[in-house]
Amino acid sequence: MIDHEHQSPASFWEARYRESGKTWSGRANAALVREVGGLAPGRALDLGSGEGGDALWLASRGWDVTAVDISPTALERGRSAADSAGFGDRILWVEADLATWVPDSEFDLVSAHFLHSPVELPREAILQRAAGAVAESGVLLIVGHGAFPHGRRIGTKALHCPSQTRCWTVSSCRCLSGPC
Repeated sequence: MIDHEHQSPASFWEARYRESGKTWSGRANAALVREVGGLAPGRALDLGSGEGGDALWLASRGWDVTAVDISPTALERGRSAADSAGFGDRILWVEADLATWVPDSEFDLVSAHFLHSPVELPREAILQRAAGAVAESGVLLIVGHGAFPHGRRIGTKALHCPSQTRCWTVSSCRCLSGPC
């Protein structure tokens, strides 16, 4: 068993992508397709974008996407796929550690799929910043595992309102037993 406790998030995720071929399918997460498919395109933020399956799907539907990930290898794979598909101009690829990265604008959609990690990840703080980046009448989509992988716990605190004048309306919150 590998001891990830002393490994930095950047080195862990870069090694994970660099040491294997394409890690993910390249397709969008099913929950994204289901929840966002009917929305009018706008500006989207894809947190933990990996190789860009979600970003590519969004761009193919007219969204302008900012895709953020810590691994340069994952981002390069996404950038290459986007260029090959003709969507390279619709996606801004940002190499950053979500633990410290702060969005510099608001987005019509902020999406975070499976922000779980065997190395240090301040998930609650990341999701708080994500909530603050959602534009008025925008959508915050967070998809994760029902139980944290590898028996680790995650915080269960609710997302706080990003400002005193704006608060959240939850339109959908459910547990699914099928694929996400």
